Amino acid sequence: MSDGADGADRPDGADGADGADGPDGAVIEADYLIQGGGAVGMAFADQLFTDTDATMVIVDRHDRPGGHWNEAYPFVRLHQPASGYGVSSLALGSGAVDHGGLNAGFHELASGHEVVAHFDAVMRQRFLPSGRVTFLSSSEVDDDGVVTSLLSGARCRVEFGRFVDATHSRMQVPATTPPTYSVADGVTCVPVGELPGVAARFDHFTVVGAGKTGMDACVWLLQQGAEPDQIRWIVPRDPWVLRRANFQPGAEHFARLCKSLADQVTSVVDCDGVDDLFLRLEAAGELARIDPTVTPGAYHCAILSDGELAELRRIDDVVRLGRVRSIHHDRLELDDGTVEARPDSCYVDCSAAGIPHRPSKPVFDADRITLQWVRTCQPTFSAALIGHVEATFDGDDEKNLVCRPIEPPTVPVDWIRMMGTELDNRRERAGHPDLEAWHAGTRLDIFSKTASERVGVDQEATTHLGRYLENVGPARDKLDELLGSVGSTPA
Repeated sequence: MSDGADGADRPDGADGADGADGPDGAVIEADYLIQGGGAVGMAFADQLFTDTDATMVIVDRHDRPGGHWNEAYPFVRLHQPASGYGVSSLALGSGAVDHGGLNAGFHELASGHEVVAHFDAVMRQRFLPSGRVTFLSSSEVDDDGVVTSLLSGARCRVEFGRFVDATHSRMQVPATTPPTYSVADGVTCVPVGELPGVAARFDHFTVVGAGKTGMDACVWLLQQGAEPDQIRWIVPRDPWVLRRANFQPGAEHFARLCKSLADQVTSVVDCDGVDDLFLRLEAAGELARIDPTVTPGAYHCAILSDGELAELRRIDDVVRLGRVRSIHHDRLELDDGTVEARPDSCYVDCSAAGIPHRPSKPVFDADRITLQWVRTCQPTFSAALIGHVEATFDGDDEKNLVCRPIEPPTVPVDWIRMMGTELDNRRERAGHPDLEAWHAGTRLDIFSKTASERVGVDQEATTHLGRYLENVGPARDKLDELLGSVGSTPA
């Protein structure tokens, strides 16, 4: 537990400092009690801090802010540009463009350590010195505001105006999520975070899981010099992935951003069904698949560069027999069959769900705010926007109208469902000049600030935006039609 020396004086040993180490039974008063000091909790608190004079208590199980980033594997990096992640008030990274490696030509990707340092700096340099924020670390809180230290067991209580749940879409990571399959005695199976420490002892690796973590593990091994035939990859379902070229900030990439928006809605309007839609999105460069011969059955918003895709395509030993059920010295048992196994292979567990599928609920509901995505695949932007709406809008009905929650995706058809809600949110926000101004001002929106400077000046971008505006209405109607054709609930 940290010492809290940089916090303001606190009644009963609690207010304004980090660590739930006040006297047992202490009472803290705050306008907002935030459960979870991870990325979304911090992004929400940062925006609320900017827009109001509210007091806040942030409670987290970790000893510092950052949530699951505190448990991430050593070689993890953001898969989107650092300039669009984190909190709005503090830059993450330098805004530099990488000139080498698999991200060459694109804006830098922050490492896990940089992300944790970003949130820690916000807490220690912005929140705590103000006296308006209390951080209760290594603690958990219940819905009634009772906070319990995980170290001492001491309790205090928070009297709050609104409870903010920043854990609704809590990440699952291999470091803290044991695999669901069994492993025979004597077989080496490590969570991905331990891979760098053991890799030198092995000549063969079996990577279990095809999410972004599994992709990262495979790419890391190849970049460290492993040959493709030293890697077996267990892929329960091939994923559709997003292309990083479509997520670059700045004037030089603005036309590409506008083309991406236009291609999405025109693909919807022109398609002859769900399967044809994904082929059109692929042809337009919106989505990609690792193996062009395999139809993907998963989608989780993973973003890859073309260089990373090329690396993954070097691996030929890909097992597509569903999820692993058990690992033995001589065989792997999976949902749809059994394959021989090398007894000397190091199994790398990357099977944690990432963002588990949880049904959405209203973001604003009486004295409770539940932080969820309100822009597709953008958790910290969504949390900051919710914070701004909370600070500047009146009444939960009006707030919920511009913050329809978007459930994170699992299967490809979820792209359609999410896009429907995304377009609804865009339409509703367009009628609020204050929100448009906020979009243009926050560093977390890589589109709007540049749009205010380039529309009408950049002719190529303006043409693409015209195509978007022409097709967005028909696309919204077509999305519900597509969902209905596969028996899914319209967005």
